[in-house]
Amino acid sequence: MPILQALKIEDLTSAIGGSDGPIIVAGTAIKADVGPLGSVADIQDNPSPDQISIYVVREGDTLAGIAKMFNVSVNTVLWANNIGRNDIIRVGQTLIILPVSGIQYQVKKGDTIESIAKKWNGDVNEIIQFNNLSLNQSLAVGATIIIPDGEAPIPPSTNVSAGTYRGGSGPNYAGYYIRPVTGGRNSRATPSNPHGLHGYNAVDLAVSCGTPIVASASGDVIMSRSGGWNGGYGNFIIINHLNGTQTLYAHNSSNIIGTGWHVVRGQVIGYVGATGNTTGCHVHFEIRGAKNPF
Repeated sequence: MPILQALKIEDLTSAIGGSDGPIIVAGTAIKADVGPLGSVADIQDNPSPDQISIYVVREGDTLAGIAKMFNVSVNTVLWANNIGRNDIIRVGQTLIILPVSGIQYQVKKGDTIESIAKKWNGDVNEIIQFNNLSLNQSLAVGATIIIPDGEAPIPPSTNVSAGTYRGGSGPNYAGYYIRPVTGGRNSRATPSNPHGLHGYNAVDLAVSCGTPIVASASGDVIMSRSGGWNGGYGNFIIINHLNGTQTLYAHNSSNIIGTGWHVVRGQVIGYVGATGNTTGCHVHFEIRGAKNPF
């Protein structure tokens, strides 16, 4: 049986187009002159709001300018890239742009970070990092904070599964994706949410740490990041697919492929871990742009 070889794009950050357009790697916006399949890459100035994008910093860029380009807040860029407010971005640096959604909340008397997180189904660490707070910091009444991926309380008469996640209304590509791990328990499944969908069209597949993670479909790796909080994802991988969707694999113990690689369906790309915002070994698996069959 022939062994499938992974291809590697040597220069993912080479750019085409005018100097006024963003250098983006997302969807069809890969900026290499020639893509891994030999086609000239398209330019997309306004990435889809549900797609994760990669931006390559250029001369004269500022965090505020980059945030405005993607219609997100500066905090969104800081939070997703483990950047401090006083840090300097460098030309050629790659930034991940998460289309963060959440709840904007005005602090009331008696509120604490913990009580706000509990009320709006947020995560304490994410609220602290996103808003540049400290754990024991007193919140000023009237101040506005963002709860990343926060959810409004669901009335008892409402079906919980209808409002606890987003991004699952895309097409159903039956048979296109394979399960990213062998076996694995859907740890978020409950009677009210039997599919365990949460966050951005994601499932958590609990399995032993060290279990191989495979590419759910063939595509190009637009991000393989290790180390740091990374917006709660820990070590994670994003793959861009020919059908215009993206898959994301998070909390990995390690990634064994790099940004710019072309991978085939079923190829091992990393190993299950518990990095980032998690309490146990599992792979957080998102599909952006289509229904999640798992």
